[in-house]
Amino acid sequence: MAFTASVHLKNCPFSYEIDPKIKKYTLLDNTFIQNKLGNFELSRLLEEIPNSGEGFLLKIIINKDLSGFKINITDKSGLRLVDIFKPGANPVIQQKFFFLMDSLVERDVFNKIERK
Repeated sequence: MAFTASVHLKNCPFSYEIDPKIKKYTLLDNTFIQNKLGNFELSRLLEEIPNSGEGFLLKIIINKDLSGFKINITDKSGLRLVDIFKPGANPVIQQKFFFLMDSLVERDVFNKIERK
């Protein structure tokens, strides 16, 4: 998956784009880690029951020049993409995703756009 300026996850009511006010130090303050290529990565396990170790892996990668990003939600192994927004999906997992993304929106990392 290539880096893009805007990302829309399947069945998600929102899309996200890089905020023009994004700063590298803000990413580091929000637990992003800079990898060997210079990209910034954030990995979180979206769990229904806290500390259970069971859930879906959310990975956000922002490229080193802060112009593009990608978001993947996979099974715990990281091999198979998962749609957490499909009808009948677990609302607790969705709430945890939105909580994390809203915190990044508040810190000027992303802009949130409601889809129609």
